[in-house]
Amino acid sequence: MSEEYQVQTVVIGAGVVGLAVARELARRGREVLLLEAGSRFGEGISSRNSEVIHAGIYYPEGTLKARLCVEGRQLLYTYCREHGVGHRQCGKWIVATHEAQLDTLAGLREAAAKNGVALAWRDGGDVARRLPGVRVRAALWSAATGIVDSHGLMVSLLADLEAAGGQLVLQSPVLTADSGAGRHRLEVGGATPCVLVAREVVNAAGLGAPALAARWHGLPPEQRPRQWLARGVYFSYTGRHPFDSLIYPVPEVGGLGVHLTLDLAGQARFGPDVEWIEREDYRVDPARARAFADGIRRWWPALDPGRLQPAYAGIRPKLTGPDGGFFDFRIDGPATHGVPGLVNLFGIESPGLTASLAIARRVGSLLDVAAD
Repeated sequence: MSEEYQVQTVVIGAGVVGLAVARELARRGREVLLLEAGSRFGEGISSRNSEVIHAGIYYPEGTLKARLCVEGRQLLYTYCREHGVGHRQCGKWIVATHEAQLDTLAGLREAAAKNGVALAWRDGGDVARRLPGVRVRAALWSAATGIVDSHGLMVSLLADLEAAGGQLVLQSPVLTADSGAGRHRLEVGGATPCVLVAREVVNAAGLGAPALAARWHGLPPEQRPRQWLARGVYFSYTGRHPFDSLIYPVPEVGGLGVHLTLDLAGQARFGPDVEWIEREDYRVDPARARAFADGIRRWWPALDPGRLQPAYAGIRPKLTGPDGGFFDFRIDGPATHGVPGLVNLFGIESPGLTASLAIARRVGSLLDVAAD
């Protein structure tokens, strides 16, 4: 028989969002246990992204993605400054390579303005002067966009969690959950199987959140969403390059297009593309470099395809399929599903890293209201 333990609050999943949520709840005075199925924190979605601090450009006005991205971006810059987390507000160009994309570019500018994000319009000649070798019809400049050391951020969040009395437990997958009578019974596997009985639980399991919800007794079936997987691969660019800011094409279905990002050392990488897959698979096909090169050369003709090297792949947890259009973050609290003390986080893809601290605040508010 597994040992049974009582705990106030359990957060499931130690990616950047789970860490931020656990930190926030511990700082609000809760006894917090953060469970991670893997042997290290932050090795899922959080380690397989562009490490971009997004401004809040692409999301419809009033949506959670729009509001939490803008709020989260401001919180994240402040947090990084105060905690010594590596970051740089390097800015971003969104480029239109042909006439037909200019209306899309104008629409992005209008949408961003509704979210409180100012974008500057630049014609092709101005862009060419600022970005040597880049050839486009026009572009938008986002001064608020930046990059962050995501691992350093997670290390800092974990330190804050532990300083507030919280605890991270690794190799502790939640196998099943049962909610009822104001408590949540979690069967935990791994090296030391046990049963946790908690008053509050946050399901921040990333790609695994919907699957866990499907095994959650007491959660209404209509509150268990279906998930689609969109893989995106990245290629690094070896050697020198002329760029010190990010460059994005106009968005495409399922993502923001193959774009140029930089790490804090100035190393360039391109990606991600979009490939809809049936199961979790992080392989990078080197042959995809050909399509990358074709897309990049539309705005940077001097690209040397031989310097594109396979890097890594990430997977976006989508709540709609290829033809489903926009979907918002789902932060489902008791008012949504009727289960006291439970918050489910579904579809937390980009801009989840940027929004992580704002998501944590929202989860804290939902649980505080429910506890009153």
